[in-house]
Amino acid sequence: MAKLIKERVLTPERPVEERVKSFVEVNLGYTLELAQKEAARCLQCPPNYAPCIKGCPVHINVPAFIAKIKDGDIKEALRILWNDNTLPAITGRVCPQEDQCEGVCVVGKVGTAVNIGKLERFVADYTREKGIDKELLEEELKKIEPKPGKVAIVGSGPAGLTAAGELAKMGYKITIFEALHLPGGVLIYGIPEFRLPKEILKVELEKLEKLGVEIRKDHLVGRTVTLEELLEEYDAVFIGTGAGTPKLLNIPGILLDRIYSANEFLTRVNLMKAYLFPEYDEPIAVGKRTIVIGAGNTAMDAARSALRLGSEVTIAYRRGREDMTARIEEIHHAEEEGVKFEFFLNPVEFIGDENHKVKAVKFEKMKPLEERDSRGKRKIVGTGEYVTLEADTVIIAIGLEPNRIISESTGLKVNPNGTLVVDENLMTSIPGVFAGGDAIRGEATVILAMGDGKKAAKAIDEYIKTGE
Repeated sequence: MAKLIKERVLTPERPVEERVKSFVEVNLGYTLELAQKEAARCLQCPPNYAPCIKGCPVHINVPAFIAKIKDGDIKEALRILWNDNTLPAITGRVCPQEDQCEGVCVVGKVGTAVNIGKLERFVADYTREKGIDKELLEEELKKIEPKPGKVAIVGSGPAGLTAAGELAKMGYKITIFEALHLPGGVLIYGIPEFRLPKEILKVELEKLEKLGVEIRKDHLVGRTVTLEELLEEYDAVFIGTGAGTPKLLNIPGILLDRIYSANEFLTRVNLMKAYLFPEYDEPIAVGKRTIVIGAGNTAMDAARSALRLGSEVTIAYRRGREDMTARIEEIHHAEEEGVKFEFFLNPVEFIGDENHKVKAVKFEKMKPLEERDSRGKRKIVGTGEYVTLEADTVIIAIGLEPNRIISESTGLKVNPNGTLVVDENLMTSIPGVFAGGDAIRGEATVILAMGDGKKAAKAIDEYIKTGE
């Protein structure tokens, strides 16, 4: 038996002093040699046991694709990935593997877990650069047998794209209806270029189009076209409209200028490429000092984007470091790049100048208790002490709620938090209408949305076949 290598092979990263000056991708990924070294660390747990497979929301056969990397058969590694995941170049970059497949990796019990996410990314990137993915796609296209049936997908985020890809591989005719002028959902408007290059997403979308998926942009279902009209033309509908409505703070000064929701800020920067103004039309005003309120991945993305736009950035969070929900890697990158962190500060007022622009934020200092809430986080209480931090830009990143345009314009049942009510097969209260992703979960991860898209595709297939 080969000796267990306890520590993972790290992927190279762009130097800090270089990356903070542009939006180029930070992580450079594995070379073939490095990927094979890392793949050799995998213990090859049998599929019926492998915790990594069970820990993956789309149940990728992790040991199998890693074994192919070790053997140098990268095309076969991609084939194995595609069996369960149509977007490996994306999930390999943005999926929280440390909480899922890597979090339960057996190697991680004695050392660092196998770097499953970066190996997944390597397979997608290597095959794309070598043209191997196109060869494999042509092979897969020949296997598809067309089926009678048409499905409408509402929203082109991770849930919608996954459902579309799975159904297209089954042989159905698929049309995606996207409200924005570019498809991708949160993948294009929410995740910065330095984490997910738009060129990667473009390639994935082109793959779907080759599978026969039609993407109709600038179509807001519930306004441009109704759900009833879709049901007249299509055999089933999948709703993957995501969670794009920002939660805001109901405190004095919220209407001051240069206070953004993270959703608006990132949409301008990512989708509308404000960071390239005036090459692109959309400007964005970022001052000398920016405060980002929140501590999730969205907060990290907003903070690191503002930093690249030339601002000094501070993240203010009402709890402690251990309660931050952002990925460890994102927090590490933010700190490396110069983002400052202030903990146990709860915003109570935005202070403006004579021009109605924000100039400072007043915070109450918070105190943690030993008691924990339902999420396992320590409860906090106010101390009655206050501190004021100067800021000429504020970005609020405290979460998102589901988009409600469809539920408000139809008879779909919704939960009190705005998520759509679905049964065990992800069917909504209207027969033939299914839903998944943030539309049914609230703000969650890309891979969980993809898992819903995959599950819904199977349910839609069964519904079209049987009417149930």
